[in-house]
Amino acid sequence: MNHPNRDKIADLIFLKLKDNEEVLKKHFARTSEGIGYFYLDNLLPEHVTDEIFDKFPSTKDIKVKRSLREYKYVAAQMNKYHPLLEETIYAFQDTRIVDLISKICGYSNVKPDGDLYAGGISMMGRGNYLNPHLDNSHDKDVKLWRVLNLLYYVTPDWMSENGGNLELWPKGLKNEPISINSRCNRLVVMATHKDSWHSVGKVKVDKVRCCISNYYFSTEPVDAKRSFHVTTFRGWPGQFFRDKILKIDSSIRMGVRKIFKKGIRENPHVYKKDDS
Repeated sequence: MNHPNRDKIADLIFLKLKDNEEVLKKHFARTSEGIGYFYLDNLLPEHVTDEIFDKFPSTKDIKVKRSLREYKYVAAQMNKYHPLLEETIYAFQDTRIVDLISKICGYSNVKPDGDLYAGGISMMGRGNYLNPHLDNSHDKDVKLWRVLNLLYYVTPDWMSENGGNLELWPKGLKNEPISINSRCNRLVVMATHKDSWHSVGKVKVDKVRCCISNYYFSTEPVDAKRSFHVTTFRGWPGQFFRDKILKIDSSIRMGVRKIFKKGIRENPHVYKKDDS
């Protein structure tokens, strides 16, 4: 069976975005005082999305990340998995799509991340979560600013009551978040800057929430203050002790990065394309 390649998938994504360009542009502008974002449903034909979901690996075949910060499964070394997953990830890096999304968001000099630094695929099953956090401000070489987070969900029949919803906190962690259901065939695009706190609520069902992730970078940050920071985690409201621990954890890691700009060790979550 022939699977769609990245060019064909990119054609489909581009046309869907182009058809909705003005609506998405207005939504992103309206939300940009807090965390600029938009989402678009039915991004790809249903049979394509079903095929993508079907090619996700088992959670036992990808890395688990489990700590007070998060509990989820992630992978970036895409040549270990079905080629359709890699083709889909890189479809979002097609120049036409990068340029169109940049135009919708009003950003300039935007570039995709071929190294998949924190991008790739993620999976979350019962009990998995991602505490409120800010994404690392830079690319792996600390040369470009992280400006946009693209999340494409592919689990069929995913409902909000399943948990695993994306939570945006544009008014800070003391106020109510905006909850966005991780429904199948939905693309979410959100700005990343020093105030773009977001999280993923705990999954409540015996299903796996599958997501394809990309980040876009730029020579110019969204935040005019040009604020460098590591990935910074906090507790949810009511998690008093976890919040204190995570604040200390973030302060220590930030202190290390002030001395070692690229960190003490290389981040393993990148796509090393010369691996066998």
